[in-house]
Amino acid sequence: MVVKFDIGSTATFSKTISEFDVYQFAGISGDLNPIHINKIAGEASIFKDRVAHGMLVSSLISTTIGMKLPGEGTIYLGQNLKFTRPVYIGDTVTAKVEVAEFIKKDIVKLLTTVTNQHGKTVVEGDAVVKVPI
Repeated sequence: MVVKFDIGSTATFSKTISEFDVYQFAGISGDLNPIHINKIAGEASIFKDRVAHGMLVSSLISTTIGMKLPGEGTIYLGQNLKFTRPVYIGDTVTAKVEVAEFIKKDIVKLLTTVTNQHGKTVVEGDAVVKVPI
């Protein structure tokens, strides 16, 4: 498979984070932190409600990379993440990847962001991937 894209190429993936998503991720990951799964603990936190796992939200970046840009066959080599705002159950988030640099013919640096339904950045960072050639 030959992947063709240029610096500045972008792709996005959007998802509304449900209570089911949070509970499933807690079960799969083993991260049962009450701030994610307990309404009372969430309300007592600095966020005033339950929040989605940061890694659940950032996993949408992986979806975008692996399924859209660069797409199937792409191999993750690294990811830097900064969590800038909480994501609540019911929020709709959009992961975006943008081609920033060709490090080698088959190694690409991507700018990665996740925004909420209000256009506010909730996760930002960059990734390095190996693309199929």
